[in-house]
Amino acid sequence: MDLLLDPSSWAILALVGFIAGFIDAVSGGGGLLSIPALLTMGVPPHLALGTNKLAASFGSSMAAYTYYKQRLFSPALWYHTFIATFIGAVMGTFIVYLIDNSWLEKWLPIMIITIALYTLFQPNAMGDSNHKIPTKAKSKVKQWLQGLPLGFYDGFAGPGIGAFWTVSSTGLHKLPLLYSCGLARAMTFTSNLTSLIIFIALGKVNLAIGLSMGVCMMAGSYIGAHSAIKFGLPFIRPIFITVILLIAAQLVWSAWL
Repeated sequence: MDLLLDPSSWAILALVGFIAGFIDAVSGGGGLLSIPALLTMGVPPHLALGTNKLAASFGSSMAAYTYYKQRLFSPALWYHTFIATFIGAVMGTFIVYLIDNSWLEKWLPIMIITIALYTLFQPNAMGDSNHKIPTKAKSKVKQWLQGLPLGFYDGFAGPGIGAFWTVSSTGLHKLPLLYSCGLARAMTFTSNLTSLIIFIALGKVNLAIGLSMGVCMMAGSYIGAHSAIKFGLPFIRPIFITVILLIAAQLVWSAWL
């Protein structure tokens, strides 16, 4: 589907992509910016989801690679999480494709707000000093309990998934914050890429918009990941809380007021 956007719209999407990539790499939640931006520009919901997956795949790949290079993520420890996330993303993507556009337009903002509020008010969402660096694989059951529903959600909608991964990883696996961030970026890349392939096959991706936003997201992710690793919790926490509050307020305004 071709969309005619004026130069100012392209500039806005590029800026949103950069900021979303930065936020995703730092705390997660970039989709809370990018999907509403696409919807605001007149992109239909299913096409917005597919196009966002293309852009997000650029950003999450850069962020995941950065955390991996800094030894903040070890793929060998999370084998079952990869599989569970992949299966969940396949299921979620096909199910969201079958849902009528009008239903999605009505409920997607509510879903985004729900995830935003949950990540904000979850106790110890950012972890604590008792959390230890992982040296062996975590419980297979816990990996599946985390990966399957989060993979499904990312395939189904996705906004806020990075923050949701970070929050659940600190709580479920007792990981230090940066290790939770590393796991979150790797798994969101897994679900983004899985969903992207399906959306492309279904013809629900605008390549021009997705690629242009993707390049900007990659640049933002590079800067965000390095900033998070360098400055740690004191840098991540205020960004996380501020972003969730502002976006939740904006979505409440646009959906109900």
